[in-house]
Amino acid sequence: MKVLQFTIPVAHDKSVIAQQDELPHFYPHLHRHKEAQVTWIQSGEGTLIAGNNMHAFKAGEIYFLGADQPHLFKSPPEYFLPGNKKIIKTLTIFFDPNGSLSSLFELPEMKVFKDFIQQNTQGFKLPSEYVDKVSRAMLDIKSASGPDLVIHFLRLLRKLQGIQTKPEPLSAFGISPGITESEGIRISNIYNYILQHYSEAITLNDVAREACMTPQAFCRYFKKHTGHTFISFLNEMRINEACKKLTGNKYESISVAAYKCGFASITNFNRVFKSVMGNSPRGYLDSYLNKVGER
Repeated sequence: MKVLQFTIPVAHDKSVIAQQDELPHFYPHLHRHKEAQVTWIQSGEGTLIAGNNMHAFKAGEIYFLGADQPHLFKSPPEYFLPGNKKIIKTLTIFFDPNGSLSSLFELPEMKVFKDFIQQNTQGFKLPSEYVDKVSRAMLDIKSASGPDLVIHFLRLLRKLQGIQTKPEPLSAFGISPGITESEGIRISNIYNYILQHYSEAITLNDVAREACMTPQAFCRYFKKHTGHTFISFLNEMRINEACKKLTGNKYESISVAAYKCGFASITNFNRVFKSVMGNSPRGYLDSYLNKVGER
């Protein structure tokens, strides 16, 4: 499998960049860049890997990702099928807080924004009640130029910084900004292999072989760079996919969802599900349906 650059270059003719994407699927490789980003999912769904954690995402959600935070918006397999007519659509605002904007953030009046960025290096999902205001601010940036672009950018930061309750970070563990490009590509290769094969009977030996390492060396390497053991990462990936199947009516039964996500035993699935989600599969599904019914 071809692995593209871990660091994604973006244009530098502006200090704030608005990028509108409409594609068959999301960029399929784990990557990072020195720019922080605010991404509005306008169409599409999937799994967000941010640092060492995974989150299901869907249209209508907005995510803040810190500078140099490794991330991957993963589209479901059906987006890659021949003849697929689904698309993804996003609007992303990129800005480098340590680049051309650094002098702006050094102004004493900007301290509140600088603190906000420094306190959210591991990113967050925007609470739903703020999506409407923040998405409008992002559209203003997209259509602005010259001084107006910076003015609208500051208004966006004000709306983000004004969130009343601090959201949970997307990741509790980041990959060091000092990691080399070759190491980043290796980690990307490992992640993508697991993402492609989580529904199969994948073993530690399989993934270690893919990384060209012994199982013992791979375990140490993976734990150091992700904060996860291989098994904990694989289990979290599988449970995340199972949650999407359960809540998206993409299953015939809980047991079918379990088997389609790589679990050979419903007993093991139930145990791992409760360990990851803090609830049984049935309890999780009932809770979700109750919340939907309240809307």
